Amino acid sequence: MKFGINAPISEISLLPALMQGAYHSQVLSNLLTFAFFILIGLEIREGLEKPKEIILPALCALSGMLFPAIIFIALHTGANAWAVAMPTDVALAIGALSILGKRVNPSVRLFLLTLAVADDFLSLVVIGIFFRNDLHLASAIYTLGAATLGFVLPLRTQLIKYLSPVATFVIIPIYIWINLLSHLNFSLATHKISVGLIVARVLGKVIGISLAAWALTRFSKLKLPPTLDLHEVVGVGALAGMGLTVSIVIAEITLKTDPELAQVRIGLFFAAIISGFIGISWLALGARLNK
Repeated sequence: MKFGINAPISEISLLPALMQGAYHSQVLSNLLTFAFFILIGLEIREGLEKPKEIILPALCALSGMLFPAIIFIALHTGANAWAVAMPTDVALAIGALSILGKRVNPSVRLFLLTLAVADDFLSLVVIGIFFRNDLHLASAIYTLGAATLGFVLPLRTQLIKYLSPVATFVIIPIYIWINLLSHLNFSLATHKISVGLIVARVLGKVIGISLAAWALTRFSKLKLPPTLDLHEVVGVGALAGMGLTVSIVIAEITLKTDPELAQVRIGLFFAAIISGFIGISWLALGARLNK
């Protein structure tokens, strides 16, 4: 396609349409981000209503964020994408878990949900502390502002009940399509940032979460629920490697170049697929052996 003086009028006329389409996509993406972070705020406040039940999953979540970040930094020193390796996408992880149906222990789902709530809170802390200078007013409103609004809203339980399925089946799929799937470049899968993210998320999440659960239950008074064992926590750790939505938001805030963002997208894509496969296979095997 040519856009010089001799370009056909039909081709030139496409430019406003393309620009308008990109603008509408960005507006929709911002609205979806706002709605999703309201839900995060609601879930964080709900989780804080049961502080004793969230301590162990929260500490596991913290470890499951630190290990991927450390691994990524070790593999790719100087890259600003380390924070992208940290968040878990609860909707993707729970969706993958649902494939197992009744074969999965209900305590696994509850632990994963609780861990993901803590993960969301810690992700907001990371954004607020390390990348506050990169936050434009609009970005701050769509993320931290929306989460704060969700945190203070009344009728939390009812709102979570209605917003959670909307987020799972509408908000997140559309957001992922706009910001990830429609931009995938598979030729970048072997580039440094892509490989770093895949390794950091796939290995870092499961190691960080499993190691924390083992150490805390062995050397402190914290205990797993009686119906949950460490083998199942390993499966949760693997599923936690699935992270797209919050990771993409962080990437768009922190990364400065399109090539970096493109590598992040393909890295997150493959990390989610590999982590989901490992987590489902691990838990399915455990359920079969426990029969």
